[in-house]
Amino acid sequence: QVQLVESGGGLAQAGGSLRLSCAASGNIFRIDHMGWYRQATGKQRELVAHITHDGSIIYADSVKARFTISRDNAETTVYLQMNSLKPEDTAVYYCNAFMSVHTQVMGRISSNDYWGQGTQVTGSS
Repeated sequence: QVQLVESGGGLAQAGGSLRLSCAASGNIFRIDHMGWYRQATGKQRELVAHITHDGSIIYADSVKARFTISRDNAETTVYLQMNSLKPEDTAVYYCNAFMSVHTQVMGRISSNDYWGQGTQVTGSS
């Protein structure tokens, strides 16, 4: 039942902007942190940005001052505003959340990493 649904990927010219969204749904008890990773062809997956339950934010050095992560008031949806896109931003972007969820056993929770399906972002030249 718990899932992360991503949207907003696409093609942008160099210097353009895109906004990614990730909505968490299901029987969620708590979201400890939520954000975005990316994986370019031939490279390892890397953290882009995430926001913790208390609002602390971490950005990769490569996206600081260009990308902004935020969340809605319900704290179940995160956004990644990507400005000044570069060709090197091209990658599949994956939403990630470390969440505690209600299990099938009544009154119990389980904490795990969850991943979205990925959305392609292309910064063309």
